[in-house]
Formats: sequence, C-alpha cells, structure tokens
Amino acid sequence: MALGASCVAVLAALTAVPAQAGEPQPLSPDALSSNARSPHWELKGTGSPAVRFRGLAAVGRNTAWVAGTQGTVLRTTDGGANWRNVSPPGAAELQFRDIEAFDARRAVVLAIGEGEASRVYRTEDGGRTWTESFRNTDAKAFYDCLTFFDSRHGLAMSDPVDGKFRILSTGDGGRTWKVLPSAGMPAAQEGEAGFAASGQCLVSSGSRDVWLATGGAARARVLHSFDRGLTWTASDTPIPAGDPARGVFALAFRDRAHGLAVGGDYRPDQTSPQPAARTTDGGRAWQPAAQPPPAYRSGVAWLPHSRTAALAVGPTGTDLTVDGGRTWRTVDTGSYDTVDCGPDLGCWAAGEQGRVARLEW
Repeated sequence: MALGASCVAVLAALTAVPAQAGEPQPLSPDALSSNARSPHWELKGTGSPAVRFRGLAAVGRNTAWVAGTQGTVLRTTDGGANWRNVSPPGAAELQFRDIEAFDARRAVVLAIGEGEASRVYRTEDGGRTWTESFRNTDAKAFYDCLTFFDSRHGLAMSDPVDGKFRILSTGDGGRTWKVLPSAGMPAAQEGEAGFAASGQCLVSSGSRDVWLATGGAARARVLHSFDRGLTWTASDTPIPAGDPARGVFALAFRDRAHGLAVGGDYRPDQTSPQPAARTTDGGRAWQPAAQPPPAYRSGVAWLPHSRTAALAVGPTGTDLTVDGGRTWRTVDTGSYDTVDCGPDLGCWAAGEQGRVARLEW
C-alpha cells in the first residue's frame, strides 16, 4: 500500500545512510520530537476487554492477527477498524502466547502450558477453520514460542527437558512437527527457562539463523543456531538474572548480526536496572544499553527498512531507540506486552484488557 507523506518523511530519516562506507548514520534523538513526525500508538478497539493478547503477527498496516487468553484469536484486514473472532473451536481453556502469520489467510498459533496444554494450530482460510497439528504428550515439556524462517520452515521451543531446551521443527508450514535431536543443544542452567511473555523468546532472521532467549537462572543467556536448530552456542547477556522472574524476555534481529534483547524483572514491585542489550556479531557478545528503558520490557521490534530504529514495549510504556539500541527514550506510557512490524511500516502492539494499537506517524 502507499505510505502517507509523514510516514515517508520518517522512513527517509530512519533509513538515511552516510556517503562514506560503514555503519548507517544514527538518527538524532531529537529528529522525531515534533508531533508531525513522532510515531505514536492509536488504540484499535477489539471488543475483548477480558483477554490479554501476548501473541501478535503484523502482516502490514491493514492486516494483523492477535492471540491470547481464553483461546482467543482475532484478525483484522482493515487496519483495526473491525476485528473478526477467528478462535479455534474448543480452545477456550487454552492460553495462546504466540502467533505467526504469512498473510491474511495463513497463520500458525501456539498454546502454552504443561503437557497437552502445549499445542499448535494452523489455518489456511483466514481462521474460518483450524487444524490441530501438534499436541505435546511429554509431561516434562512446556512450549513457549515459535518462529518461521519462511512459509514452510519453522521451529518451536520448549523449556528444558532432561536438562536441555527442546526444539520442535516443521518443514511444511506447520502441518507436521518433529522433535529435533538434542545433541547440539548446550546444557541448561539450573532453573533456566524461556518466558512466554510476547512470542519473542524464539526469533529468526534469514533462512537459517535462530536465537533463543532465557532467564530464571544465574545468568540470562541467548542461544544461537545457524543451522535451523540442530546445533547451538550460548552467550551471557548483561540483563539481570538470578531469579525466576528475571532474564531476557524478547529478542529482535534485523539481520544475522544486529540484534536487540529486552527483559528485566517482570514483577511490578521490583526494579529492572538494565533491561536492554544489543549485539553486532550475531549474539556472540552483548553490550548493555548506555541509556536503557526505565523498566522491564517484554517485547521489541525493529522498525522496517531502518538500520537504527526500534521499539520496546512493556506494562509501563513504550521506548524508542534511534541508534541501534545504544540509548532508549520513552515515547508512550500505555501498557503493552508485545510489538511487531510488517514490511510496509505497519507496526502493532498488543497487551492486557484487549488492548491493540497501530503505530501512526
């Protein structure tokens, strides 16, 4: 779709590249300060105030899917003016925490929980019908997140089973799934797990690279695989850990080298002094943000077509970085759990009390 004039102006600023070769010129922290150019959230009523949406898939400015509590899945194709309840039948007791959509018709949604509560459903007709393609039968497994490299190849991750994170793989768009061998997975720390807070504890970039975020243990780590989940390496992050409520909650990679991690301590009565970090080498090393968000953040997303701008969201607000994660500033104080952007600069956020919003420019 055509982008509005103000959107084009912001996009031009965000994608500015210096004449000399090297890193892109970061956008000035004041460059988005005017009302005409400052991105802001516009709430889109869903009519579902009792539902918390932690699963979100932004296809574009017009089309988005959200998934949440009470087995709820909603879809819009008109920019949030109207939402269609396309929840899978018989799923009211499930907790949907992640959804990946390829377009307005095809989507895969993950339900979390112990044992058979962890399930995967897929649709090819915009949610009119769903097929349950996976149901966990291992009482020790608890699936948290899923990601797709393309419309056929994807992974889902479970908290550690027998001392290692478990990876589920599909090569046919989510129709069938198989557990990958665990030989290439490092041992988990005591108490280590993923956080099913925003559908972003497992993310991918390109055709083979995938990253897994952890917390709950002595160190908050990010695990990276370059071969679609067969072998993994682990790196420590500076995000606080050492407690079941602390760690890395969400990741975003704009390519195989440049990534962002956010998290902290999700308890509202606890501080999160360093809830953000960045990497420029694919996750081998992580640097703390020089000016981090002021509190725990559960979701993060790069702005499309930008090499330096991204959004982080959490229960106490939204923060913007315009220098690749070095510094963040709060641009909104509304509560959101997750954020996602489509390629046409259609960015969405979702969270508690049925809140869904689209980024306006």
